[in-house]
Amino acid sequence: MSAPVGVGFIGVGVISDTYLENLNSFPDVEVLILGDLDVERAKAQAAKHGVPAAGTAQDVLDHPGVQVVVNLTIPAVHAEVSASAIAAGKHVWTEKPLGLDRESTSALLAQAEQAGLRVGCAPDTVLGPGVQTAKREIAKGTIGRPLFAQTSMQYQGPEVFHPNPGFLFAKGAGPLFDMGPYYLTTLVSLFGSVDKVAALGLKAREERAIKVGPNAGQTFPVEVPSTISVLTSFEAGQTGTSLLSFDSPLARQGIVEIHGTEGSLVVPDPNMFEGRIAYVRPFEALQEAPPAQEWIEVPQEGVVTGRGLGLLDMVRAIAEGRPHVASGELGYHVLDVMLSAEQSAATGEFVSVESSVSEVPAVPVDFDPLASTL
Repeated sequence: MSAPVGVGFIGVGVISDTYLENLNSFPDVEVLILGDLDVERAKAQAAKHGVPAAGTAQDVLDHPGVQVVVNLTIPAVHAEVSASAIAAGKHVWTEKPLGLDRESTSALLAQAEQAGLRVGCAPDTVLGPGVQTAKREIAKGTIGRPLFAQTSMQYQGPEVFHPNPGFLFAKGAGPLFDMGPYYLTTLVSLFGSVDKVAALGLKAREERAIKVGPNAGQTFPVEVPSTISVLTSFEAGQTGTSLLSFDSPLARQGIVEIHGTEGSLVVPDPNMFEGRIAYVRPFEALQEAPPAQEWIEVPQEGVVTGRGLGLLDMVRAIAEGRPHVASGELGYHVLDVMLSAEQSAATGEFVSVESSVSEVPAVPVDFDPLASTL
């Protein structure tokens, strides 16, 4: 790798804006071309963000300067598009999830390994100063030995703001696959591999109605649980409980709490790159009603940017010969956990998670996305 590393996009939907804004601010990478099924949309995004070329997905794969492909296509074709990029000799950064089944995604990772190429997978929010500061506090022993985690993401569902929300209730989506990767990736980053899971799911309704936009009032089917509760057992001994719901009138998102022998730690919203980190200590003894617990605030350390941080870490890791944080291995394990939870919700049984992941590397405090390092 030599700077700047050439990057091409396949898929330029809504999320491409934040990727382009951030990647264009990183000196170590340069976006060279955007590709999409809708070439006119690719051209419009290229003009908006100052990218020199636009065209089809094949144009991106054929571009001689592109070393890394950013895959922002729909989840149903993530594995297929990523495999095409690997076949073209390009490293891949893909939006979550890595794929929708174990077979195609494990084949993708094997293909990349054989080709000597890297695969990175969102979410890369775990590289942000929020989660990384919390991870350092746990490693320092601030809350003693971690015992269990609680997470929650609940609100009444995306149909209240999204003009075309049907795909978020289709197979391969729902709150588990749409938002689960943020919470599960954070827990795996902190605790390590999941050993087994149990889950219970439900559908509030078999059909839902669009609330906003030109299609307001139209209904669509609900193919997957719209609420799911997941119990995770980690290889290192910790447990976790996670609620993911599109059915709750009470909105409560970004809840991640880690409870240990010497304290409880609040971790920032895993859908964000920064946030509050604080902890409480156990009471020594109580004579009367419990007093208010004192929150001890932890200063956040690191430079805050946004999506694209995982890709930057990957290209720097290639140059430095080290593992990258948001790896394909991590993305596959989180996918395996979600598929196992889906199976458990359908069968009512605990399901063993067959995959595991190496210890997820920490991000150094002095990691500066805005520096030129290559």
